[in-house]
Amino acid sequence: MTQQALRLGTRRSKLAMAQSGHVADAVRRLTGREVELVEITTYGDTSREHLAQIGGTGVFVTALRDALLAGEVDFAVHSLKDLPTAQPAELVVAAMPLREDPRDVLVARDGLTFAELAADASGTGVARIGTGSPRRMAQLNAYARSHGLRIETVPIRGNIDTRIGFVRKGELDAVVLAAAGLSRVGRSDEVTEFLSVDTVLPAPGQGALAIETTAAHADLAAQLAELDDPHTRAAVTAERSLLAALEAGCSAPVGALADLVRDGQVVKEMRLRGVVGTTDGSALVQLSTTGPVPTTHDQAMALGRELADEMLAKGAAGLMGERAH
Repeated sequence: MTQQALRLGTRRSKLAMAQSGHVADAVRRLTGREVELVEITTYGDTSREHLAQIGGTGVFVTALRDALLAGEVDFAVHSLKDLPTAQPAELVVAAMPLREDPRDVLVARDGLTFAELAADASGTGVARIGTGSPRRMAQLNAYARSHGLRIETVPIRGNIDTRIGFVRKGELDAVVLAAAGLSRVGRSDEVTEFLSVDTVLPAPGQGALAIETTAAHADLAAQLAELDDPHTRAAVTAERSLLAALEAGCSAPVGALADLVRDGQVVKEMRLRGVVGTTDGSALVQLSTTGPVPTTHDQAMALGRELADEMLAKGAAGLMGERAH
């Protein structure tokens, strides 16, 4: 007799469906079972408020997790940067597949780069750049200040189409989005500049996916674990540990990136960089640390905590506004 199809819980957005579709294909190949997508509407999808106001962390995740715990779906796919840092005991992240490009990108009018845009700001003399992320605002404004460029960051919400539409209609000069999202929906050709991580550090976990199931579903968790990429897991665990140690949610102005330091083809070490700033860019704490590549969860967590402690000692807490508890 044929096995029942596996039910994969996903948000309904075009991006979420694309991400989940890629995972569904991989799970079909891995298990030989059919996978059906179950579309779930989350609070983050229906609320028109800015993410920072509705709580940021978890607004896209709670409904998916409720469906998992209720047995309505067998596993779920999340953008890792949406996942709260505390993991419920009843659920396991069975796999973090190979991460996509973690960088942020600019989609600007007339094919301009960030520097060209800020220099070219005609009329008002200010380039208007849309983003819903305090993290992006803090770093873009800090970069502009230090390079004598004039920009205005404008808070926006909406899916990829909506955000790029602001530029196409001439309402904004540019928007900043995640490279991975545009890649997954096949729109990388609209990028006018990949922003260097030296200019803008991404959100912790950006570009990575989490495949989650219930702890009770041990057989499925073991199968899904085949899709795990150990380097991705070590990197994002360190980044999320930094975020948790700063007691900050995913809407806080915190950027982090762990990357592998290579000597030719040989991976030597892992470097973790972190940044916290005020959204106007007037104050920024940016530090990095380098150490052996973590081989256990605890080592990756320790790397993040150590850097967070250094950042807090340099005054990071005072730059985040209300600290989440």
